[in-house]
Amino acid sequence: MQKIGLISAVLAVLLLSACGSVREASGKSQHGSHEAASSPAGASEHGGHGGETPKPASTNMKASFAFGSTGLKAKEKSELTILITDDTGKPVTDYQVNHEKLLHLIIVNHNLSSFQHIHPAYQGNGKFTVSASFDAGGDYKLIADFIPTGGSSTTLSQWVKVAGKEAEHTVLKADAKLRQEVSGKAVELSLSSTKPKEDVTLTFTIRDAQTNKEITNLQPYLGAVGHVVILSADAEQYIHVHPLAEKATGPVAKFATSFPEAGIYKLWGQFQHNGEVFTVPFVVEVK
Repeated sequence: MQKIGLISAVLAVLLLSACGSVREASGKSQHGSHEAASSPAGASEHGGHGGETPKPASTNMKASFAFGSTGLKAKEKSELTILITDDTGKPVTDYQVNHEKLLHLIIVNHNLSSFQHIHPAYQGNGKFTVSASFDAGGDYKLIADFIPTGGSSTTLSQWVKVAGKEAEHTVLKADAKLRQEVSGKAVELSLSSTKPKEDVTLTFTIRDAQTNKEITNLQPYLGAVGHVVILSADAEQYIHVHPLAEKATGPVAKFATSFPEAGIYKLWGQFQHNGEVFTVPFVVEVK
């Protein structure tokens, strides 16, 4: 009986020790997650807005785009205020730096003949401001692209009407040849696939338009070899693109993406050379 009692006591001690170990491991795991949430990537670049601990982003955010009281007129500057709120109406106050900026604003007109990529300044409390202008009248789409701290890449958009003479209404057609000359650069584009829902590599090859020599000293633009924006013909599909070699300097710049469905798409590649940012557009058909 004494032996049985001794064995029971030993087993009890071992069980208590094991329970203590499980609690300790669980506590460390929870503490680790809490630390990761309170110091997310990019927080150091824009921390200090109220000193609050960042919270997971809402899954149903909204953006309001408000211009000055004078209304929108072609060829006139207007002050734009963008307010990002969560599903309860509270401002989203913390953002992750994405390609060196907290928010990228894309502005296109109805037929995608006009393209702007600008960066509003963060004023705190979910508010961004920027001066914007439109080269013609008509309908324009504003697309805010950002990453809320603790969340994922998010785009919110709105169509606005600009007073003034409208640009010609043309039908977007795929380029017969994927070669463009812009700012003294000859740029060729190739796609690894033009089928929907497949991984696609976009390859830009950049040369001097006069000498045809390859340009090998591209400078970083927004922290990478370049930046690419893709929109469907109706501007309803905004497609994310990622550089495959951020530190590349040319003549080749590669990006990864995927087209969600068949149709016509316009893309804009943006690169920097000798301190000048140049934008090269292409129109492709996915089928």
